[in-house]
Amino acid sequence: MAKATLFTSESVTEGHPDKICDQISDAILDTLLTQDPTSRVAVETCATSGVILVAGEVTTRGYVDVQAVARDVLRDIGYTDPDYGIDCDDAGVLVSLHSQSSDIARGIGTGRAQGAGDQGLMFGYAVNETPELMPLPIMLAHRLAQRLAWLRKSGKLKYLRPDGKTQVAVEYESGKPVRLANVVVAAQHNPEISLRQLQAELLAYLIRPVCGKLLRPSTEVFVNATGRFVQGGPQADTGLTGRKIIVDTYGGRGRHGGGCFSGKDPSKVDRSAAYAARYIAKNLVASELASECEVQLAYVIGYPEPISIAVNTFGTGVLRADEDFVPIIRKHFPLRPGVIISELKLRRPIYRATATYGHFGRSLPGFTWERTDKLKELRRYLPKPRRG
Repeated sequence: MAKATLFTSESVTEGHPDKICDQISDAILDTLLTQDPTSRVAVETCATSGVILVAGEVTTRGYVDVQAVARDVLRDIGYTDPDYGIDCDDAGVLVSLHSQSSDIARGIGTGRAQGAGDQGLMFGYAVNETPELMPLPIMLAHRLAQRLAWLRKSGKLKYLRPDGKTQVAVEYESGKPVRLANVVVAAQHNPEISLRQLQAELLAYLIRPVCGKLLRPSTEVFVNATGRFVQGGPQADTGLTGRKIIVDTYGGRGRHGGGCFSGKDPSKVDRSAAYAARYIAKNLVASELASECEVQLAYVIGYPEPISIAVNTFGTGVLRADEDFVPIIRKHFPLRPGVIISELKLRRPIYRATATYGHFGRSLPGFTWERTDKLKELRRYLPKPRRG
């Protein structure tokens, strides 16, 4: 019998302190791209009890009322009550923005031949264990977090508050998911709700609808394991842009180059090249050239071409060697930062939607890196069936 293995991924709700910060940073980016698509933006947000701090570098012909944007994001999330430790009307919003370094700007340029906005390495990943070509643990964790927020916002469970986290461990046999080993939910709530009621209703309205048949009698379920989660959000845990990079990507499957996405315009290859790498990996898996694929791209500031490309199909590729994928990638996919930006249409105000529930695995308007439009070209490389 094949040995069973476990893999765990987590997600967080839009009211989590770090995700508040990601959303504010990306909302500022969207506001500026709406007015000036060539805006250069690198904005980070910090959130603590009653205070939002926005800092970074911006070069733009547009204008953004940072205080208004931050308050709108807090309001949309649901931070509308002073009892939550921060609220949209009374929070202090501090701003410290300055222009992009001229030393960085001179190396980037514009157009299809523009150079990378920084050095670094970026990864993309895809696997055929879900329809989204994403790992099952992170997709389930995202769905739980998303539904937890919906239960609050819809009024279905009125006692819920904005902060929350989810976690899922999937059991695999021979590389295939077979059941859920455990499910973890931490849901912020009003003080008058009993733990027994919270656990029963989250099992009925959250965990069972999302997990379905993968939930077995043997699955361990943990809901608010400390027994109480009333104080949450920035009041309980300082938030910061870019601190949920594994939640944002593949839940720990595949590797990560270390750069965050939110608050950065697409001249920063931390963002645009990571989207391109996902686009490549997803199309290679969708075309059945591999069942699992990880793509690494690496860049140097000011230079338009990637200085290295690496592919790992974990033994599932149909070509003789993984290195044989590299010329195919160079031929069929955008790799120069300017071409990535142009072909994936990354100068549009699409980014706040990416800041919650993952940058990958969702076919939302503007998520062009999730397209599988290269299948006809790529399937030409499938081995020809042998004649009888």
